[in-house]
Amino acid sequence: MSMNTRRASLLSAIALALAALSPGLQAQTQAPIKAVASFSILGDMVQRVGGDRVVVDVLVGPGGDAHVFQPKPSQAKLIGQAQIVFSNGLGFEGWMSRLLNTASYKGRHVVVSEGIKPIEAEEAHGHDHKSHSKKGHGHDHGEIDPHAWQSVPNAMAYVGNIAKGLCAVDAAGCDSYQRNATAYAAELKALDTDIRALWAVIPPAQRKVITSHDAFGYYAKEYGVTFLAPQGVSTESEASAKGVAQLVRQIKKENIKALFVENISDPRLIAQIGRETGVKPAGELFSDALTDSKGPAATYLSMMRANTTALTQAVKGQ
Repeated sequence: MSMNTRRASLLSAIALALAALSPGLQAQTQAPIKAVASFSILGDMVQRVGGDRVVVDVLVGPGGDAHVFQPKPSQAKLIGQAQIVFSNGLGFEGWMSRLLNTASYKGRHVVVSEGIKPIEAEEAHGHDHKSHSKKGHGHDHGEIDPHAWQSVPNAMAYVGNIAKGLCAVDAAGCDSYQRNATAYAAELKALDTDIRALWAVIPPAQRKVITSHDAFGYYAKEYGVTFLAPQGVSTESEASAKGVAQLVRQIKKENIKALFVENISDPRLIAQIGRETGVKPAGELFSDALTDSKGPAATYLSMMRANTTALTQAVKGQ
């Protein structure tokens, strides 16, 4: 057999082998799905489900406040190039519909809170976020608390909706998305179990926490914790002097030990409350945004663990 013949036979064999492996090769060489997530917590979830098949751009990045976010033209362009857009819903991104219209977006828009029963925002702590003007931001939660991700079971529902959305735009990758979602859901289930165990040893009457704004209503309902805040569910809402005074009296009367500022909030109001009550702020909670990769809350999982550890230690006076 001549060298040319042997070479032709070898090339033919390679071609046949490549043909047999073509589905896998296509999966590896296919251009990634372009996804946009509205804020950092959601971006982390989408990346976990999407894996290597998806590139995720986040509009409101680590440490950013989606309540007061104002999209830039470059972000409208980013939306226009996306194959799928993910948002929280429940009034969290009051600017989203305007942004989608500006970008003339015609792709799939997934509202990850779909199917979750919303809770009403608390109005009992001396603040009035309904009366505060929000002109210029296109943002109004009304009486609905949008922070549904603060309940881990709700986060598991988010993951299911994310996988469903990605399957709709990339049928070839659906098995991969479902595997990723199943593995992620198992981690979330373990997280939920751990959070319940940490709170179980603390008497319910002792589970009282002061935070900057009402971002923890779903956490409170899920894990049996009382959160009090001088602001409403939006960081745009203003804490009234009357409300702060009521909160100070309550802290003193009930000997509340856990006082926290949030990573997206101005710390001065909590510092003022600390001075008036003699309660030293216990640290920082992560409510609406992750930290950067070097911080203690770089992922949703680490955020929930960091918050729970800080909360349970603070209410125990540690």
